[in-house]
Amino acid sequence: AWKNPISISLATSSSVKETLHKAFWDSLKEQLSASPPDYKHAIKLLQEIKEILLSLLLPRHSRLRNQIEEALDMGLIRQEAEHGALDIPKLTTCILGTMAMLCAPVRDEEVRRLRDMSDPIQLLRWIFRVLFVMKTDMANFTIQSLRPHLQDHSIQYERTKFQELLNKLPGSLDNTTEWLRKAAAEITSPPTSGANGSPTPDSGRASRGASAILSPTVVLNQGYMDLLHWDPGQEYPETLLMDQGRLQVIQSQVNQLMVIASVILVSSSVCGNVLFNSPGFVDKLKRVTQALLEGFKEALFDISNQVHQEVNGMLQQLGYLALSSDKSASLRGQIRSIADKDNAVRNIIGESLSKR
Repeated sequence: AWKNPISISLATSSSVKETLHKAFWDSLKEQLSASPPDYKHAIKLLQEIKEILLSLLLPRHSRLRNQIEEALDMGLIRQEAEHGALDIPKLTTCILGTMAMLCAPVRDEEVRRLRDMSDPIQLLRWIFRVLFVMKTDMANFTIQSLRPHLQDHSIQYERTKFQELLNKLPGSLDNTTEWLRKAAAEITSPPTSGANGSPTPDSGRASRGASAILSPTVVLNQGYMDLLHWDPGQEYPETLLMDQGRLQVIQSQVNQLMVIASVILVSSSVCGNVLFNSPGFVDKLKRVTQALLEGFKEALFDISNQVHQEVNGMLQQLGYLALSSDKSASLRGQIRSIADKDNAVRNIIGESLSKR
């Protein structure tokens, strides 16, 4: 069977790392257990611990810096090691006290548990693990603190670079310009009337937009709503090309929602309230419709048959007669016509979603 070479390489690297770490700690244990003890590895560890602790300090921690320098004076530690008088438990107690002062509140319990360890090798090993986590905490804190400044700088930088690009390529945003112009025109267009002379559902919104000064936010909102009904053959706005994939997924979800809502609305109008007041029936229709929604037009043919079957099944359970041939034909025909872009039910649902 084929195996991913990258995953094999990572697994091998991890295995080698674990083997080396184990060998180091086993060697340290042997050195400290020897008579007299050999502190060569221990001194290196203490030096690293000192450097990590100092790296966690803020500029205002001058007093704590002096305490660390004094407690972990490497010159003095080497002298004590040479004379066999190095007191590792005393040093680890001092280290744990400093860690308790520097760690985030979420790490208090981890540091507290270290105080209960009696094995010096295990203690040093876990001190390193917790210190590594503390370094990550400090890095996250630093990034969070700098984020407002970085964002301000990045916004200005992006604006400058964006303007430079526009100066070099004046026509590089033609699709974006057209997209925004169309959105603005939709908002400011005069009210239109329906077939019976009454205003369309969006006429109030359009008239309000026409009488007010357009804000960029309003135009953008309308533009994004237009993307939910974007024609696949139409050029996408250049500024949204990197987001096109995600927006198309949302568009697909909205279209699916429109179809499901249209199927339920049509079924309800044909079959009446008897079925749709039955507990769980609407949810079942939603699940059936969603499961069949692949290959839109072909799917609606299957959905119409399945909905017809579910409706007749529920009518039978409730003790009613099945749908007449006329109603059956009407139900199937209206569901299948949802595939038409000009379908009235589908358009009503789409307008309702656009206003949310």
